[in-house]
Amino acid sequence: MKKIWICGILLGAILTGCGTKRRSMARGAEDNRNTSGTNTDRRASGTSEAFVFIEAASPEDYIRIFSDIAMDEMREYSIPASITLAQGLLESGFGKGELTRKTNNHFGIKCHTGWDGEFERHDDDERDECFRKYNHPRHSYRDHSLFLSTRSRYAALFELEPDDYRGWARGLKAAGYATDRKYPQKLIHLIERYGLYHYDEWVLGRPSRREGVAASEAGGHTYQVRAGDTLYGISRKYQMTVDELKALNALEGDSLSIGQVLKVKPDNSRK
Repeated sequence: MKKIWICGILLGAILTGCGTKRRSMARGAEDNRNTSGTNTDRRASGTSEAFVFIEAASPEDYIRIFSDIAMDEMREYSIPASITLAQGLLESGFGKGELTRKTNNHFGIKCHTGWDGEFERHDDDERDECFRKYNHPRHSYRDHSLFLSTRSRYAALFELEPDDYRGWARGLKAAGYATDRKYPQKLIHLIERYGLYHYDEWVLGRPSRREGVAASEAGGHTYQVRAGDTLYGISRKYQMTVDELKALNALEGDSLSIGQVLKVKPDNSRK
């Protein structure tokens, strides 16, 4: 009886050890599955985070929220911040588009071959197309940089001057980024309306080369927004009402961006 009891104890220990070894090996295999096959696009999706949507009240608010991210992407990938912001504004409806609300996809990037991150179905050029989904907008901005910098059809864009937003706008259309034939003009309009070229200049550490052009295009009656400016303060300075200032510049909200160029009436106090 004593021998039987000892054998039982030994057999139980052996079985327990084998079970532990099997569980350890299973965890190791699972870890390998989680890391093998990971690609650049997958890392950009940020699948380990909860879904975070950031609301922008207006185009100006969108620029304020995402300009720092666009400048960081320019520093790392040499894509003009002005282009990134203009594309984000246009493609996402300044963050209010249906697709962007569902997916944090600010650039309308479709799944394409090799994407193994999260996705959503959405009607676009065709019905029920597959679009990439991100848990945070910053992953969308990073994936936009990776998308452009790793595809050969966009390689010619990186040979342009880093602040040549006009060349980039035309080059994106020529490379097939968008089907809209007016896509370049739309990007350029957004960049010049909101002074997005200033973000390129700040990244490059260059003085503004557009201020004189903007002033001459508007007959010399412009004002460049500085830190602390408000619509009310600018309107008082140029003897206008806030509504007149907003109408003259087609502003929908009350937010302003540093570096934004506004059309104003002549400053009679300086005459």
